Amino acid sequence: MASSQPIVDSSAGLSKMLALNLALRRGLTTISYHCLSCKMPGQLEEIQAKRATFGMGCFWAGDCLFGVLPGVIKTCVGYAGGQKESPTYRNIGDHTEVVDVEYNPDMVSYSQLLDVFWKNHEYGLTTKIKRQYMSLILYHDEEQKLLGEKSREQQQRKRTDMVLTEIRKFEKFYTAEDYHQKYRLRDHPWLLETTGLTSDEIIRNSPLATKLNGYIAGAGTIEQFEKELPNLGLSEKASQYLQKYVIENQGNGLYC
Repeated sequence: MASSQPIVDSSAGLSKMLALNLALRRGLTTISYHCLSCKMPGQLEEIQAKRATFGMGCFWAGDCLFGVLPGVIKTCVGYAGGQKESPTYRNIGDHTEVVDVEYNPDMVSYSQLLDVFWKNHEYGLTTKIKRQYMSLILYHDEEQKLLGEKSREQQQRKRTDMVLTEIRKFEKFYTAEDYHQKYRLRDHPWLLETTGLTSDEIIRNSPLATKLNGYIAGAGTIEQFEKELPNLGLSEKASQYLQKYVIENQGNGLYC
């Protein structure tokens, strides 16, 4: 995902952005997401998206948790933090599983992203584990560094065990294999088909896929889902299908 890339937004939040994403959903893979972000006078305003990168255990869970957060545009999972060239899931080297988050800073702050990070570790926050699943904040600018360090200090004051989270400068992100992208959503081929999320490229880059992946895993509340539903552009049948899983998966835990 490109850093500080112009994207579109409106006073109604993500609704117009998701509407533009219909082109990607319908298989127009020759049109990239950011090509759809061209300003439409009188309708849309350009903003500067920001980027955040976190390691908090298995990246499937983080993908879901950040995906449903209001203000998050899209997510991508991958490998970062190490020196090995071209890591893969089976040969990750010294890298860590991370979720890369593109977000609208006018709608969600980096401090709010940090709050999700600290509250949702699967493991590794105070227990030493292998680097693949370690607790890691990769900052993209000085503000993120300072906020990350301050939040770690606050977390340490709350705990008796040592907080093991590392905070380092972001260097390079390697996109994970396609089957890891929007992993929970991929268990629902009918929903993918009916919403036009019909290729790995679309699933990887689509803001809609990001939202659906989180909701279907139970990462968002039913109240949040019902509020955002009109902006998702789903058919009645797709809405009912998704709502069923939002309700069923609440409180089940985002296992990996």
